[in-house]
Amino acid sequence: MKFGTKAIHAGVEPDPSTGAIMTPIFQTSTYVQESPAKHKGYAYARGANPTRNSLQKSIAALENGKFGLCFSSGMGATDAVIRLLNPGDEVITSNDLYGGSYRMFKRVYERFGIKFHFIDLTDVKNTESLINEKTKLFWIETPSNPLMRIIDIGACVALAKKKNCLVAVDNTFASPYLQNPLDLGADIVMHSVTKYLGGHSDVIMGALVVNNEKLYQDLAFIANACGAVPGPQDSFLVLRGIKTLHLRMERHCQNGRIIADYLRNHAKIGKVYWPGFADHPNHAIARKQMRDFGGMLSFTLRDDREETARQFMESVALFSLAESLGGVESLINHPASMTHASIPREERLKNGLTDSLIRLSIGVEDSEDLLEDLNQAFSKIA
Repeated sequence: MKFGTKAIHAGVEPDPSTGAIMTPIFQTSTYVQESPAKHKGYAYARGANPTRNSLQKSIAALENGKFGLCFSSGMGATDAVIRLLNPGDEVITSNDLYGGSYRMFKRVYERFGIKFHFIDLTDVKNTESLINEKTKLFWIETPSNPLMRIIDIGACVALAKKKNCLVAVDNTFASPYLQNPLDLGADIVMHSVTKYLGGHSDVIMGALVVNNEKLYQDLAFIANACGAVPGPQDSFLVLRGIKTLHLRMERHCQNGRIIADYLRNHAKIGKVYWPGFADHPNHAIARKQMRDFGGMLSFTLRDDREETARQFMESVALFSLAESLGGVESLINHPASMTHASIPREERLKNGLTDSLIRLSIGVEDSEDLLEDLNQAFSKIA
């Protein structure tokens, strides 16, 4: 089944009681049992809900996976993965990743005895001096947030499997439309469903997809035991959003290319980070493991001062200054003070995330209007 067909049909069947073509919102906390020993697969909504189950099947199908689990946020999904570990275990992850992930790893789980190595994963050889018998997980984010760095998923998998490590990939920036890490050997795929899967900036949710049944059972136990699950209303909204995922992603990619080319050729631009450029680091790997290059990009101004960047961000009109990404509307973001503020400044600067870096989430508006908005904002800075 092709991706667009899966987006519309996978996981969704007509309601057997009414024939409703859309999965109903089962707004209930509990389910009546026929007897203490017999029920219809549902007992209490923290454990299972029919609307959520349909969504989990849909997301799993989009990632070519067997099992899906949804959580109340992307961080809830990430948290469930780290809960698979034990004190003394070690994790290899990127030095360029979402600030919320960094905050969780450093400020929540390091004090429980889990060690995190934040390194440049664009060259998998950088892991060779770190990986050991205590290494249990590779946490990969590709393209990375916000510098759009590309990590070779297959190469990381090959190395991790030699050491019996799990490989988890945060696939939020790419979405299942552009990249399927399970097909490249990863064990776990994580999504901030809030972003492209939901697509309309009206839901907070996360998801995990796996193929291994034992791993699924372990994660499902954590989800039920710890309770970070989404409600049926949000599940319904994401089911609806997924039906247009392929159409939205086509426009995100189209607009992303137009804006990236425009910025790269602008006299007031310093550097543009977008994996579709032939000279972008690891562009060849991006071409190999992605179907297109998406609608996320970052850039610096030639006048590389934070105050100039702030002036520019305050001058746009169609681009909304806001956190998050992946919605139909275009957003502009200042990572240093917003999405990545929890990372110490010296760490940010060491890894290339400067105070003047600007991140764009390119929406599905008419590209000519977006270009006009950027033009008028550029006209207001030196």
